[in-house]
Amino acid sequence: MKKLTLIAAAAAFSASAVAAQDVVRMGTEGAYPPFNFINDDNELEGFEIDLGNEMCERAGLTCEWVINDWDTIIPNLVAGNYDTIIAGMSITEARSEIISFTQNYKEPDPSRYAALIGTGDDVIDSGVIATQSNTVQAGFVAESDADLIEFPTPDETIAAVRAGEADAVLADGDFLRPIVEESSDLEFIGEPMHIGGGVGMGLRQSDNELRETFDAVITEMKEDGSLNELLIQWFGEDTPTF
Repeated sequence: MKKLTLIAAAAAFSASAVAAQDVVRMGTEGAYPPFNFINDDNELEGFEIDLGNEMCERAGLTCEWVINDWDTIIPNLVAGNYDTIIAGMSITEARSEIISFTQNYKEPDPSRYAALIGTGDDVIDSGVIATQSNTVQAGFVAESDADLIEFPTPDETIAAVRAGEADAVLADGDFLRPIVEESSDLEFIGEPMHIGGGVGMGLRQSDNELRETFDAVITEMKEDGSLNELLIQWFGEDTPTF
């Protein structure tokens, strides 16, 4: 078993040292269940943690997990503070101008609006909508007639709705679904809609060999069914599979 450890984002190594030691630092947010989150034992858990560990094992790489805030997750990848982003990131043209992506390892899930029960659909077009900053949902609301309010973490968007700071939240359905299902005060409003593309691993544009390595593993996991098993485990039987 290859060593898989959790380190702070500030502990960066040079790219040459990474190549020499076959160490790959996997950047994630640790705050976006069920993709990636910190569990009650203060350990990283989630679909992408299981996926990343398996990918590194198959590639024969030693991987270290690095937690980084979402707002600076791309700049810190480019700066060399870690080597990949595996953090529920949608593949978009704008992001692809800055970093490169593997093929998708998850099909896009529709974005959803959630609000306090009884709010109604009118707020979608005329109300205050909370999103996590620097997301495809934030860009969508910014182009609409609604007022956008952004927060650093997804949990803060839910808190803003409950506190009356926002009329609704717009986020990935995969994130909102368990929250709404387990809440007595929230419900979905409006219709599901596709905003971003599939979810993939982000890498520096210069790291072609590493991207090709992980791409090959994703292809292998799609073909042998192991990726579908992880998807169903973390997102349920109804989630799109490959």
